[in-house]
Amino acid sequence: MKKLSRLYIETYGCQMNFSDSEIVASVLTDEDFTIVDEASEADLILLNTCSIRDKAEQRIWKRLEHLHALKRKNHQLKIGVIGCMAERLKEKLLEGDKAVDLIAGPDAYRDLPNLVREMELGQKAANVQLSLEETYDDIQPVRYHSNGISAFVSIMRGCENFCSYCVVPFTRGKERSRPVETIIGECVVLQQKGYKEVTLLGQNVNSYLHTDEEGQSINFAQLLEKVALTVPEMRIRFTTSHPKDLPNVLLHTIAANKNICHAVHLAMQSGSTKVLEQMNRKYTRDFYLERIQAVREIIPDAAVSTDIIAGFCDETEEDHQETLSAMRSAAFEYAFMFKYSERSGTIASKKFTDNVPEEVKTRRLEEIIHLQQELSLESNTRDIGKEFEVLVEGVSKKSENKLFGRNSQNKVIVFGNTGQKAGDFVRVVVTECTSATLIGEVAK
Repeated sequence: MKKLSRLYIETYGCQMNFSDSEIVASVLTDEDFTIVDEASEADLILLNTCSIRDKAEQRIWKRLEHLHALKRKNHQLKIGVIGCMAERLKEKLLEGDKAVDLIAGPDAYRDLPNLVREMELGQKAANVQLSLEETYDDIQPVRYHSNGISAFVSIMRGCENFCSYCVVPFTRGKERSRPVETIIGECVVLQQKGYKEVTLLGQNVNSYLHTDEEGQSINFAQLLEKVALTVPEMRIRFTTSHPKDLPNVLLHTIAANKNICHAVHLAMQSGSTKVLEQMNRKYTRDFYLERIQAVREIIPDAAVSTDIIAGFCDETEEDHQETLSAMRSAAFEYAFMFKYSERSGTIASKKFTDNVPEEVKTRRLEEIIHLQQELSLESNTRDIGKEFEVLVEGVSKKSENKLFGRNSQNKVIVFGNTGQKAGDFVRVVVTECTSATLIGEVAK
């Protein structure tokens, strides 16, 4: 077959996957690939996949059905699956009617040129070897779908928390932290290119710890401050944090640096200590709420977001009510909420029974969502009359006469267009709100 040259990447799942896709784009554009905007224009389609929930994997299987129909019309087309699902389901992906041509796990992206050459010779190509060292620290990502305003910078890879419901430690391997100078260098390049905001990424970002060749160690709070001081004109965000690794020194670092955003994502998962223990979350309900209180005291205007799972193994109605009461105590600004989905190979799938009926999971999730909408509306209502600095992201989907952007607290604000453009900072006074959005006008 002829040499492959047109690449289309489709990304699913977390922000880390989107960051990884930019690394893949860098690796393959160095091999003379051109990134195309439509799958129909490509001769190599890569799906960067997520395995965190069964629903995420089912989306990929359905997408593969569609792509195989495309392949029947274009016999030159090659299809690859990369990322967490590739790591987890290699054998299944390489056989059957949905078989793909290439498999690459999250630590195998440097090997993609070799895998592509194997495909061009008519062979199936696969590498899902996990690494103890790979951080892609010397690769400058190609931000092929970037808005030119906000960018992700991966500072570490892997996870060793082994929450009982989670596949990530098995699909992404052990924690590895990037060298400080490579992170700083990437942020400087982004600032030089005109980016206004950077989000530091890791599966458990605040457990970052890098020791250099001289034995000097730097933790996440120190790294965060270094980045903030090096690129003072850029906003700095980070995600995601584990409650057990959120010391007060980190909160004081956020409070002391005006360009570090006042938004903390802290996954609670459940408000029941019993359930948290089964989840292997390594903290209690009281410890979690104490951390929330510390955030509120040290960064009074901070917005706190969270993750919540409804219907984990053995969750009783009392456990569910404890989750609702913890939500009220924490007064989250917003949340990502899901029903428990058993993942094969996890600790929970081996030790516990997925025994909460589906209709009970659904009802509990609906109650969690309803309560969070109330909490979000209460939080947004408190912002009416306040003035915020907003980073403009673009034109509102509902009206060409309005712009939208986010404040430091990561809340979306829609306001009248008075001549600003994407990438501008503007002061906006909030005049009204919904549970999801703040609405305002440019400050006079």
